[in-house]
Amino acid sequence: MSIHRAEVTRTRRLSPGLVRITFAGEGLADFSSSGVGDEYLRVFFPHGEDRTQVSLPYVTENGGWDWHEGEIHAPMRTYTVRDHRPDAGEVDIEFVVHEGGVAASWALAAGPGDVVGLNSPTGLYEPPSDLEWQLLIADQTGLPAAARLLAQAPAGVRTRVVLEVPDADHRIEIPTGEDIEVRWVHGGNGHGPSRLDEIVVTALAAADTSGEQGLSGGYVWVAGETRCLRTVRRHLRHTLGLPAERYKVIGYWTERAEEWRERYEALDEATKGELMALWDDDRDRDEIEDDYVQRLEALGL
Repeated sequence: MSIHRAEVTRTRRLSPGLVRITFAGEGLADFSSSGVGDEYLRVFFPHGEDRTQVSLPYVTENGGWDWHEGEIHAPMRTYTVRDHRPDAGEVDIEFVVHEGGVAASWALAAGPGDVVGLNSPTGLYEPPSDLEWQLLIADQTGLPAAARLLAQAPAGVRTRVVLEVPDADHRIEIPTGEDIEVRWVHGGNGHGPSRLDEIVVTALAAADTSGEQGLSGGYVWVAGETRCLRTVRRHLRHTLGLPAERYKVIGYWTERAEEWRERYEALDEATKGELMALWDDDRDRDEIEDDYVQRLEALGL
């Protein structure tokens, strides 16, 4: 992993809730981009009024990051790489913007010359080799990743996309093609309860799986509000019995996140330790996640 200083070169408002920001900087031409459509990275923001000064961490021996003693820890958030142009040494990131929040407030005021830190990205999208069709479902936070996945959709693979945005004004131009079907749904995204769980069930029930391999020839990728996606994951894993390589469910944000964090931090240390210890188990990761989510929900989280 590497961490780079990146400077804003231009911005573009795509919709009332989405801003595309282009970054350039030394090392961004070959900053270990995997090229996977939903690859994500961490953005380190300025902590003070000077938008050109960022306290960047150093890379540790185990591949993580840390700050030297006495250094200020820069605020950090996770975002998807919308586009990477190695020849130009540029990276595009699309920010969901709203009132409040470190990242949204920064993005709304962003202009050329502003500086952030970016680390090397990692991708999660990993369809099986026998892919015949795929279903991509996301709310507004997953829209940049879904759009990039569409741009990279394999030829001959039927791709159905369902995107949840607040209203019609939040729709953006996304790639289309002969094998691509796109549907927009209005709601969720902090403007009402997310419908991603309902959307996944309905979309799969209506999916054309009449190909030679039927349901087994497909891949389901879903990104959105974390707690809503717990229901989505249960449906895919337990109701439909899909093996892990046939789906990917990614929580991009948590509604009322500050409230959630406060309630989590209020847990006693023994309970928090037990939750973290689950991930040190040598069991299958999906089994661990089942237990982890079950414990969180039992705790009202």
